[in-house]
Amino acid sequence: MARLTLAEVRDIAERVLLKHGFSDLQAKAVAETMVCGERDECRSHGIYRLLVCIATLSAGKVNPTAVPVVYSQAPGIVRVDADGGFSQLAFQSGLEALKQKAASNGIAALVINNCIHFSALWVEIEALTDMGLVALACNPSHAWVAPAGGRGPVFGTNPIAFGWPRKDKDPFVFDFATSAVARGEIELHRRAGKPIPLGWGVSPEGEPTTSAQHALDGAMLTFGGHKGSALAAMIELIAGPLIGDLTSAESLAHDDGAGASPYHGELIIAFDPKRFLGDQVDYHFERAERLFADIEGQGARLPSARRYEARARSLLNGVEVSDDLYADIQALI
Repeated sequence: MARLTLAEVRDIAERVLLKHGFSDLQAKAVAETMVCGERDECRSHGIYRLLVCIATLSAGKVNPTAVPVVYSQAPGIVRVDADGGFSQLAFQSGLEALKQKAASNGIAALVINNCIHFSALWVEIEALTDMGLVALACNPSHAWVAPAGGRGPVFGTNPIAFGWPRKDKDPFVFDFATSAVARGEIELHRRAGKPIPLGWGVSPEGEPTTSAQHALDGAMLTFGGHKGSALAAMIELIAGPLIGDLTSAESLAHDDGAGASPYHGELIIAFDPKRFLGDQVDYHFERAERLFADIEGQGARLPSARRYEARARSLLNGVEVSDDLYADIQALI
């Protein structure tokens, strides 16, 4: 294992992206997401994704010099055309307008169109909780996931994320795919030659499998059977047709066998507690803290607690990257 500081992770990520023609703004925005993944020990969303980014570029499926354009769609909606670039810079471009609209209306939506997406949503959620906003985000991906009772891909991994700011504490955040696991986790198992647990996917013949390759060639499964399947369908609708962007099946068709990252839209909704609650905001947020105390008081752990523990370790000790992955990334430089 290679041990790197977070500054070294950032430098490597930016160097790779710049070397392959990404603009400075695109490279910095994308690299920062990878730093966050490594920092919180979410390695399937760390610098491993550099391989995915360059493969997507090589396939001609991302605009490396994209300049997002921000539109005020409505009093409560800001729309950003990502110009075929990665989602990170588009999100950053619309963030201030989203904050202002949420402060004015109490609730506002950020719609990102025409973006390439590969990252975890909690990075964007934490940007909003840092502003004191409650936030919700979701997006489709490629059609890799079978619906409950089916055996062929229809849905994407279709993540959904939520964040609640907390005074002087890490925010309450969850971010999970509606598939049984993120696709990157199956890919990491494939790279390591490790079997996957039953329930993650089915073979091309629709049979349960522990082979990562068979699951990648066949279909992934939703979590929770019909419940995860219904959530996946909801995300297809509200982050697809509702915002005028692609479903997961349409994203995969656009890919046309290139094996690139998904091309679609993203929906982020922000709630301003001050606008909802006025001078009662502190009182009601204290009530929320009692809920968290009741959860943790039973020995249960809040979502993202493991990430925050990992973050503290990484900030102190740096992160570890496998020698094989490090060699693959160095080869890109």
